[in-house]
Amino acid sequence: MKAIGVSEFGGPESLRLLELPVPEAGAGEIRIRVSAATVNPIDAMVRQGYVFVDDAEPPYVPGMEAAGIVDQVGSGVQTGVSVGDRVSVIAVTSGTHGAYAEYLVVPADSVVLAPQGASDAQAATLAMNGLTARMALDLLAMPAHGTVAVVGAAGAVGGYAVQLAKADGLRVIADAAPKDEQLVRDLGADIVVPRGEDFADQVRKHAPEGVDGLVDCAGIAADAGRAVRDGGRVATSAMGELATAERERGVTIQQTFVAAYAREHAHLERLRKLAEEDRLTLRVARTLPVEQAVEAHRLLAQGGLRGRVVLVF
Repeated sequence: MKAIGVSEFGGPESLRLLELPVPEAGAGEIRIRVSAATVNPIDAMVRQGYVFVDDAEPPYVPGMEAAGIVDQVGSGVQTGVSVGDRVSVIAVTSGTHGAYAEYLVVPADSVVLAPQGASDAQAATLAMNGLTARMALDLLAMPAHGTVAVVGAAGAVGGYAVQLAKADGLRVIADAAPKDEQLVRDLGADIVVPRGEDFADQVRKHAPEGVDGLVDCAGIAADAGRAVRDGGRVATSAMGELATAERERGVTIQQTFVAAYAREHAHLERLRKLAEEDRLTLRVARTLPVEQAVEAHRLLAQGGLRGRVVLVF
């Protein structure tokens, strides 16, 4: 099968077109004929050798979420999908057979029917990014009708966090650069504050005692923690230390490591339903043929994307 990966770690130019054996679905697994795979920051980390490669031999194939057609169903699968179904998938692998490949085998619990009406590229953006946002909100254990702040709200995960928080009945304060303010409002944020180093001060103007929880999709929890009330919580994409003052106030920080949610099938089903109800927006910044993966990773490195770049087969 055709795949994109690296034999030697490095920059975007290290990605190569590969020919690999077609994997077989074992017990409790499903094989997908991939039609679209998103390009996420963690894919660049795989490419550079930072994650998912310690127990694997090269070549390493990135890709943690995809859409495609069910091609093979292993024994004992009871998740209600059949050969020929269009599906969305989260792929947590050792780095040897990620989603940048024509065929992908994953546990059945990591597969959900693609949202009706979504294109393959849109469906590919659902699983990993959606589960990351879902996990962040779950870690916060928000009180009913509480207030949550979202940093990096215009990004793929941040946008999902805003919309899932609204679906949970929460009040949302989110940041945005001037060019993204309307986007973040359209996603459902109740209050939009300017993006910048004074985020915590801006939030406190609208929540003087601090918000109940903070979803940090920009890796700045150490600076933004002041936005959280005493005893509140932070869920962040990048593990870091809170300032001493925040620790003394009883603010806790937890990391969103989506691999822990990769088999949370009920959450995947909920994400699919919200997408079908137009309460979760599947945003595609650009599509590129899989052979242009190098360009896709260069676009990722440039930043500023609103939605995901998606590789199509």
